[in-house]
Amino acid sequence: MMEAPSTESPDAKTQSPTSVNAKVFVNDQGSEAVIRQVLADLGIEDFTVVTGNVLTATKLLAKQSSPQLLIVDITGIEEPLSSILDLSDVCEPGVGVIAVGENNDIALYRQLKGAGVVEYIFKPLVREQLIRACDAALTDGSDQPNLFPGKLVFVLGVRGGVGATTLATNAAWHIAEIRQRWAALVDFDLQCGDAALLFDVTPGPALREAFERPERVDKLFLERGSIHVNKRLNMYASLEPLGTTAEGSDEGARKLLEFLLRRYRVVFVDVPPKTAERLPQILQLPSTCILVANPSLTAARDTIRWRDFLGANTRERRTLQVLNHTRPYGGLTEAEFARASGQAPDMVIGYDRELAMAANLGVPAMQKCAVFKYGIMPILHEVTGERIERPSSFFTRIFGT
Repeated sequence: MMEAPSTESPDAKTQSPTSVNAKVFVNDQGSEAVIRQVLADLGIEDFTVVTGNVLTATKLLAKQSSPQLLIVDITGIEEPLSSILDLSDVCEPGVGVIAVGENNDIALYRQLKGAGVVEYIFKPLVREQLIRACDAALTDGSDQPNLFPGKLVFVLGVRGGVGATTLATNAAWHIAEIRQRWAALVDFDLQCGDAALLFDVTPGPALREAFERPERVDKLFLERGSIHVNKRLNMYASLEPLGTTAEGSDEGARKLLEFLLRRYRVVFVDVPPKTAERLPQILQLPSTCILVANPSLTAARDTIRWRDFLGANTRERRTLQVLNHTRPYGGLTEAEFARASGQAPDMVIGYDRELAMAANLGVPAMQKCAVFKYGIMPILHEVTGERIERPSSFFTRIFGT
């Protein structure tokens, strides 16, 4: 039997005042009065109102914890979309953002929605409309738009021991620690993964459970299962006993990544070759795949095979080829590797003898290894799209050239 239409008014949808906190940045008293009334009607007692706009919010939230609900004013802002993207870089994962402004502009509305804003409302604010927007911002349903949708980066070694895990862990660390972006690192090697070891943290069972029981993956599961590396970097890694069946599933991997991309600006996935073979459809998701090889003949051969396996670049997915651990002696030269693999590498990272010591100490190589740090910078630029200055060499610092 069909249910009768709901007659519930917006007033009936209230949130627990003990479970929700909000911050408001608006620059006119009329909007502030409406927002205060709506938050009170929703039962939200833990809220702060600041006179200002989205620029004020970005400046303050770079130093403070983020709320669950954030209302920002974009009135008078020359580049509102750029300002919203700047705000997303300092917000913690899972923030529901509502923008308010003075322009009834459908193009602007679509741009802001595409950037992850839950709703854009133009002034004068209407109580019922704002209540519906707040309800949507506080709902963690799969039908909600991605809040600041993240970038997906696969790091795939053409064979074991070429340095893919070192690259993945340090790229994620730099994005979170230096660039101050919220990042996640997922180690798809459930039995022999080294990513947690390089950060000197303890793996947990959450990643295996996500693969085996995809229906359990939700916001609470991710919060409880994450391993906190630093303030803005969380990791998902398991270390299952040898001899057990612990393999990634397409369904589990897809659902996990979809949730993570709604909560983090960049999601790095360290994919061992054997796992990559089992998850070809996952590797075709909109992403950047960093294909890592060392300067050996076997790696050059396998580079050809993996390029064929991954296929040609598309608008949504591309592969970057990285030649790692090049040495002044021993192994193929860059030109020899290009001839053997049929294509010149997109980036080259030199050999750094300090890498092993950094790994044993659980210290990110970016902190200790100058050669490695110099080589990884172009990769970070490709991932983030931001201009990242390479560290200057000793001779540059001395002679200025």
